[in-house]
Amino acid sequence: MLKAPLFSCLAMVVCFVLPLRLVAQTVDTFPVVSSEKQKFRVISLVKGLEHPWSMAFLPDGQMLITEREGRLRRVGKNFQIDPQPISGLPEIVAKGQGGLLDVVLHPDYEENGWVYWSYSAPGTDGWGTALARGQLQGQRMTNVQVLFSMEPKTRSGLHFGGRIVFDRTGHLYLTLGDRGDKERAQNLNDHAGSVIRLRDDGRIPSDNPWLQRPATKPEKWTLGNRNMQGAALHPVTGELWTHEHGPQGGDEVNVMRAGKNYGWPEITYGVNYGFGTKIGEGSVKSGMEQPLHYWVPSIAPSGMAFVTGKMFTGWRNHLLVGALRGQMLVRLELNGEKIVREERMLKGQVGRIRDVRVGPEGAVYLLTDDSEGELLRLEAVK
Repeated sequence: MLKAPLFSCLAMVVCFVLPLRLVAQTVDTFPVVSSEKQKFRVISLVKGLEHPWSMAFLPDGQMLITEREGRLRRVGKNFQIDPQPISGLPEIVAKGQGGLLDVVLHPDYEENGWVYWSYSAPGTDGWGTALARGQLQGQRMTNVQVLFSMEPKTRSGLHFGGRIVFDRTGHLYLTLGDRGDKERAQNLNDHAGSVIRLRDDGRIPSDNPWLQRPATKPEKWTLGNRNMQGAALHPVTGELWTHEHGPQGGDEVNVMRAGKNYGWPEITYGVNYGFGTKIGEGSVKSGMEQPLHYWVPSIAPSGMAFVTGKMFTGWRNHLLVGALRGQMLVRLELNGEKIVREERMLKGQVGRIRDVRVGPEGAVYLLTDDSEGELLRLEAVK
């Protein structure tokens, strides 16, 4: 962790649901970090989260945080964690990389109260990524509706994807990994290895690209993706950008467009684990999309956000990407759809970064993936 003086913590609350580990801190003052275009400080807000995966900001100043083991947590305005997880969620299978994943609010949350989450759901022959929504009443999720559940399901613990994004027209996008079986990503009659596109109530939009094609999953919007764990709308164009894990090398940043094939496993800039041998046909093939940016060696990206608001003026409209293996925050400076500069920050200082969000006030929030994970806030310094 970043070096800083130790501060006294609030007493931990014991709960029969989870061992007493959650700690909300007063604001810690860490040394100022001087990045290329913006000075900032890192503030630790909450410690002791068990493999946190995602966060959402409630209009009243509270937050929701998911823990991969299957708990949805409420964080108060003073960053106190309610020791009782929110109840009422459907059954969640926490195995391998799967469990409770993303959480987002409906764009009209203040009017309709819908909360959406992705998770690993049980089914015939195993489990797979699913999407549900509900309305939060106190510490219970009510009116829960399962809107989508991927098929086929398997017993693999790999590559669930799971990021949820709403676009400006109210359509919902959910990223799905290949579930550790790469050939599934090129199969139109398989949900795996794709972005799916739905209406906010789970109905299939009439303009989905393969809706009228026989033997095709009608929810599919893209093809040939490996494991997308970052997704965000571009603040100017409104298009969906994602990043995905490559194999050994070949992590990618892409713009997702209807009916496009992003190549996995036919083309990749990565190689087979341990052997270094070629996967598929190389890195280029006619009819398959090239990434905007890729990493060799891999950084294991997870979580991403475009910087908006008035706080981080030096990073405005830049793309922030968390890294697990790289244990850093990556800033990508853009010129249209060209990435013209990459800066690596906080390397080895805060741990494996699982999620990246920009808060309502313009601060950058991070979640670290650990059995003692943290919620961190980055604040700009003049």
